[in-house]
Amino acid sequence: MQARKSPSKTQHKSQSKSHSQKALRIFFRNKAAVLGMILLLLVILASFVGRFFTRSIPLKSSAPFTPPGSHEKVMLGTDQVGRDILAGILYGGKTTLLVGISAATITIIIGVVVGALAGFYGGWVDEILMRITEFFQVLPTLLFAMVLVALFSPSLWTVIFAIGAVSWTSTARLARAEFLKIKHMEYVTAGRALGMQDSGLIWKAILPNALPPLIVSATLIIGVAILFEAGLSFLGLSDPNVISWGAILGGGRPYFLDAWWIVTLPGLMIFITVLSISLIGDGLNDAFNPKLRES
Repeated sequence: MQARKSPSKTQHKSQSKSHSQKALRIFFRNKAAVLGMILLLLVILASFVGRFFTRSIPLKSSAPFTPPGSHEKVMLGTDQVGRDILAGILYGGKTTLLVGISAATITIIIGVVVGALAGFYGGWVDEILMRITEFFQVLPTLLFAMVLVALFSPSLWTVIFAIGAVSWTSTARLARAEFLKIKHMEYVTAGRALGMQDSGLIWKAILPNALPPLIVSATLIIGVAILFEAGLSFLGLSDPNVISWGAILGGGRPYFLDAWWIVTLPGLMIFITVLSISLIGDGLNDAFNPKLRES
């Protein structure tokens, strides 16, 4: 005879599926979140596919200071050294998104590890990790990132590491709060009574249930990382051989009054991307809100 599945497991799976369906319905009822998702998909599509529809090379110079619409080959004009702004936006979008996602990944990994260990073990482990977190939290993040980039070569991966190294503190505090709340629940106590190791309790029992607020935090961190990269590039602390929206914006800074399009167009792309990510984050926050799911 085949062993029947326990009612508790079947009920747990059905409840989990029901919660996911309710979360999706709440998200797609949020018109702002859906708009943000559409805008972000368009930005991603333009960054990864749009380059195949332009013949211009982003780092190749032609006629400098060409205004938008004045030449059919450069629809959005050229910058101070004659590089096509449209090609720069299309090619630079991939770099900007890569920086945002990679830096957010580093931020989440560091923050979750620190917060999980602090919240799960408590005591002296919590004390030490939280003091380290507070030390990084009181440092001016942009200035600290500038110092890290200046100390090493200003490459793309140095910028990514610098952003991730200064942005993890809020994630660590959020993860710690979730672990402190969840570790005393019945299923965690039952797992400990059944002999589960600490690593299993942390990564298999507690972390999956602590993910919703961390996912919301991750979406917002991507937007912050994109702004950080733009700020560092604006100040000249970026890889000169890699084009990004921040690099275009920073290069055109001295010529803003004479050639507004060099700064305005990549700045508009940064604004649209960060706005769309923020709208998606707000939608996910509502979708994962248990009060809204119960209503």
